[in-house]
Amino acid sequence: MKKIISLLAIVVLLVSCNKNEPGNMVVNVTIDGLKKGTLYLQKMKDTALVSVDSVKLDGNTIILLRDDVESPELYFLALDKIAGERISFFGEKGEITVHAKLEKFATSAKISGSVNQDLLTEHKVMAQKFNNKKLDLLVEKFNANKINDTALASKLEKEEKNLIKRKYYYTTNFAVLNATHEVAPYLALTELFDANIKLLDTINNSLSEEVKASKYGKKLEKYIKDIKKAP
Repeated sequence: MKKIISLLAIVVLLVSCNKNEPGNMVVNVTIDGLKKGTLYLQKMKDTALVSVDSVKLDGNTIILLRDDVESPELYFLALDKIAGERISFFGEKGEITVHAKLEKFATSAKISGSVNQDLLTEHKVMAQKFNNKKLDLLVEKFNANKINDTALASKLEKEEKNLIKRKYYYTTNFAVLNATHEVAPYLALTELFDANIKLLDTINNSLSEEVKASKYGKKLEKYIKDIKKAP
C-alpha cells in the first residue's frame, strides 16, 4: 500500500512539474550538421536584442527553446559559432518548428506552426519581386546616365517611383486583408514607415481590437500619433 501511495505521489509530482513548465511558446529546432554550440532564442526589448532562452548543445538532437508570448512578435535564433547571422521568425503561442542547415544557417530555415510567419513569408515572396524589378531599373538608369541619355534616365526614374507606389499599395492591401493578424501592423512599421500617412491610417483603422492591443498594434498607433504631432 505504501508503495502504491509513493508511486502516486511521484506521478502527481511529475504532472505538477509539467504544468509549471515555463513558456507558452515552444520552439522545436533541428539544425542539420550541428554537433556542438550554444543556440539562443532572442527578441527585441525596447531597442535592445535580448536572449530569453538558450540551449548548450553537445551531440543532443532535441532542441527545445521556450518563452512566454503576450502577443505574436518577431523572434530570432542565434548560434554562438556563427556571428552576425540569425534566423528570424514570427513567434506566437503553441509549438513552432524550425529546420535549418548549419552551412546556410539563416537562408535554409523552414518554419512551421505560426500563422503570422506564413503570412510574412507570403508577403516577402511578392516584395522580393518588387525589389528585383527595382534593382533592374537601377542598373538601366545607371547605364542611361553613363551614356548621357537623359530622356531614358528620366523615363526610368518615373518607372522606379511608380514601382515604389505599387509596392506600398500592395503592402497596404495585404495588411488590410490580414488585419486580424499581428503581421499587419508589423508590415506597416517595417515596410511603410516612410509612406504616406494615409496608408498607415488605413491599416491602423482596419485592425481588429485584439491586434490593436498587441505589441505591434500599440507601436503603430504611437508611430502614427508621433508623425501627426511633428511640425
